[in-house]
Amino acid sequence: MGGSKTATVPAHSVGMTILLALPMLLLTLLMLVGGPHLPQDPLRLIPLVVTFITLNTLFFLMIRTGRTERYRAILFVSMAFAFVITFITNLIEIRGSMMLTGSDMVQGRTPFCHMVIPMTIIPAALTRTIIFPGSMLGTFAPVAGMLVIWIGASLALGRGFCAWGCFFGGLEDGFSRLRRKPLIRRIAKPWSYLPYAVLIAIVLTAAASLSPTYCMWLCPFKAVTEFPAVTTTVARVQAGIFFSLFGGLVVALPVLTRKRTQCGLFCPMGAFQSFTNKVSPIDVRIDRSACRDCNLCVDVCPTFSLDSESVEKGRTRISCCKCGKCIDACNRGAAGYHIRGTEVGRAPERARLLYIFPGFLFLATFGGGMLQGAIYRILLLATTGRMIQ
Repeated sequence: MGGSKTATVPAHSVGMTILLALPMLLLTLLMLVGGPHLPQDPLRLIPLVVTFITLNTLFFLMIRTGRTERYRAILFVSMAFAFVITFITNLIEIRGSMMLTGSDMVQGRTPFCHMVIPMTIIPAALTRTIIFPGSMLGTFAPVAGMLVIWIGASLALGRGFCAWGCFFGGLEDGFSRLRRKPLIRRIAKPWSYLPYAVLIAIVLTAAASLSPTYCMWLCPFKAVTEFPAVTTTVARVQAGIFFSLFGGLVVALPVLTRKRTQCGLFCPMGAFQSFTNKVSPIDVRIDRSACRDCNLCVDVCPTFSLDSESVEKGRTRISCCKCGKCIDACNRGAAGYHIRGTEVGRAPERARLLYIFPGFLFLATFGGGMLQGAIYRILLLATTGRMIQ
């Protein structure tokens, strides 16, 4: 399994690919079915079958071709837009609106969002108080369950969490692909430190006020999830901020730069997640003996995690989300996944497989349910004329 991929030679034979893909086939089947019987309702069965085929086709191609980012991106972006469809329709079905009332927060009916993790852990350690207005157990996306998932994903993937699981990130990733060439080609390096400043600010203000300040004032994704009911002047200001940040950081700038600007230039969760790269067993390295300093990897990196200095050192910056885009783009095989403690450039395909198995399973776990939900809602619209039951 060693050696680097090329543009013309597949990474693995068909037979070897089938053997390597078989565990994912079984795991995704168990995950999607969720019980001993298939659903009888065609509106439920069809989404399950389509999702199962989609997941395993993409994983097969990822192994067969040696191209990681190409097939990861298809599922990652699809998951994000499926999430918007599923989440909004579920909210309206359950609560009648995307707007969050004081009663919803008091009763813990707010799904726990991973974006609030930095504002949860530190205040909890200092004050023994969970500041998020959700339920610890027993509801959709409870605090305890989401924290367990985050810890497991962080240990296995590091900041790969942001490229293999963050459904919000898939939105800006999708918009960043709408143009073939960027209109804004360079963003000054100091801007890449802004997320760490935002992280410090929101942690301090959350600890001082015992409230999730980022969620209340700065989260762009409130525009496509849930936000405080717009009944006061303060709520109108909040809504204006949410929609402005979404339009600028998630839509406009990704289109103009072909980068994940919200993730790379603003997101405090992304900054917080960067530190988990220190404990992840696999990173992305550059074999200096094969590198010709063309800086193509720098140009394609979506999160500003490579620059000429880091390339010269043969490693990515701490913010690398291990999406594989630089690896797919490098036509000399210099960039590759790397097992910590081993020689750089040795058996990169083995390291890639060790990384994409948990990465893809994590992505399929989140994305599978969202894809099923979105396909179900579309079928419901086609057959009944409405997306809400």
